[in-house]
Amino acid sequence: MTELLLIFSFGLMAALLFWPGIGVISRWRDARRRQVRVRQEDALKHILKCEVNGQVPTLNSVTGALHLRDNVAADLLNTMELSRLITHAEGRLMLLPAGRELALHIVRAHRLWESYLAEQTGVDESQWHRLAERKEHSISPQEAEVLEARLGHPMVDPHGDAIPESGGELDADSGQPLNTAPLNLPLEIVHIEDEPDAVYRQILALGLRPGMRICVFVKERDCVRIWSEGREIALAPILANNIAYVSVPGATAADLFEEEYLAGLLPGEQARVISLSAACRGAERRRLFDLGFVPGTLIEVEMISPSGDPIAYRVRGTVIALRREQAKHIRIGQRMKVPEPILTS
Repeated sequence: MTELLLIFSFGLMAALLFWPGIGVISRWRDARRRQVRVRQEDALKHILKCEVNGQVPTLNSVTGALHLRDNVAADLLNTMELSRLITHAEGRLMLLPAGRELALHIVRAHRLWESYLAEQTGVDESQWHRLAERKEHSISPQEAEVLEARLGHPMVDPHGDAIPESGGELDADSGQPLNTAPLNLPLEIVHIEDEPDAVYRQILALGLRPGMRICVFVKERDCVRIWSEGREIALAPILANNIAYVSVPGATAADLFEEEYLAGLLPGEQARVISLSAACRGAERRRLFDLGFVPGTLIEVEMISPSGDPIAYRVRGTVIALRREQAKHIRIGQRMKVPEPILTS
């Protein structure tokens, strides 16, 4: 009886350790294989981005990008070369066709998932990149196609990066760092780098987003001052370096300084909506559109609460209350006096 009990105990222990998909050893091996796969895909993504932006990927750059020790990164690249994903044949890291295809899919999956989080969920913006970093490794090409169609085939992600087509090419990063911007010219933010996370969070906290128009009017050793959407913003150089811009043709700095927003509309005044800020997106943007805050709509102030916030606006015969923070996202045209009602006898 004792021998049978021992045999049963050893059998149970062996099952707990080695049972495929359930045992401790089996799960450890699965986790280890997944870790290696994720690192390979991250390395491929890094090499692809270096190539399209005219940079030279190296062992050191892979080590830094993936936060690995030199020997671990070297083993990883050696395994990838044996798997015909990359080559050192010409004395530099280069993607082979299979590696390029996989790298493009990972970038595409990441940017599509960030777009999904931005447009169809209430997930905080500071979490989008981190969550997409995880999800990109578990989305198949077929699932990416379905997600793209669900999102309406977006061209760029929330950070301003182009979303590559399936089987297409990855575009190089556009724009120049804001530190290099000329003074007193209208510019547009086209990209905000989401790493390092601490810098990215500070930029978000300042309310800056891709698509916003800005003007740099002061550049000092420790500060870059910009004007955007009716307010002045001071940036440390490290923040400005993570923001990319392009010039805005056909506009002047005066155009930006003269822009007005709904929060500044006073009782007895009315104005037409010109556009919504690029900083307003996702569910909040859809809600404002649904409420009637679309370009061309005539808006007037109906009532201001005793505390000054919220403010009630008359929109197409309906009174709608908005917080000032929401009203700051709505750009308006020239303010006008509300016409006096015509009295009839």
